[in-house]
Amino acid sequence: MFDIRHESPLDIPAREALLDRCFGESRLAKTSERLREGRLPAEGLALAATRNDELVGTIRLWDVAAGPGRAAVLLGPVAVSPELQGAGIGGKLIREALGRAADAGHRAVILVGDEAYYRRFGFGREAVAGLWMPGPVDVARFLGLELAQGALAGARGFVSATGRRAPLPDFAALLQQAANEDARRLRAA
Repeated sequence: MFDIRHESPLDIPAREALLDRCFGESRLAKTSERLREGRLPAEGLALAATRNDELVGTIRLWDVAAGPGRAAVLLGPVAVSPELQGAGIGGKLIREALGRAADAGHRAVILVGDEAYYRRFGFGREAVAGLWMPGPVDVARFLGLELAQGALAGARGFVSATGRRAPLPDFAALLQQAANEDARRLRAA
């Protein structure tokens, strides 16, 4: 049994470790990552699957423009602990995220993924036929889903990031923290 809830800041280390286990560190070089970089997930659309308070799955959606002036969300990454893959957690995460996206008024979802897997949720190539991702993408893996009929009809152009920017780190505080740690080490030596 598992639960799906909103992701919390305390989930970040476990989420990042899970994503590394599932996709490897090369995941950060993917084109979709360029759209997520420096941004926060769409409001309310960062979810965690837990079992016995342990993070076993994650999904996040990101605000993007599907061509000029056409709002959408980018789904991904979605990951499930390797030992639990095939137990339905990924499918439940996707259905929950799509439902929450629709409830929040989002009209379209795009992703880069395996069409054979995502077709069951309604994703297909036709919805994004006039769109391009920034960077190298296998077009057979570039998929879309309309949550509202016609949301991607006639969409043309590049997909671009539009979401809220992540806050920049407080570099002065980080430098002060490093200096304090150095001073502690010197005193202890």
